Amino acid sequence: VLGIAADIAARSPLAVTGCKEMINYARDHSVADSLHYMSVWQSGMFQPQNDMMEIFEAKAQNREPEFEELTQIDPLKIF
Repeated sequence: VLGIAADIAARSPLAVTGCKEMINYARDHSVADSLHYMSVWQSGMFQPQNDMMEIFEAKAQNREPEFEELTQIDPLKIF
């Protein structure tokens, strides 16, 4: 279990957060609704300029990727 947790922790925080969001949403919704939600979420949250480039650079340099922390959003300050 600790090995799996370490593998997950080494991944992009955005990707891990997205997977958790999708799993939780899909649990309570239809397949069609879940696929639609996933496509919308991915189109808005996918950051190839950050995470993907870091993955490619880390592989080229034979090192582990170092990802930026996710920005915390205060729901009271959105509007």
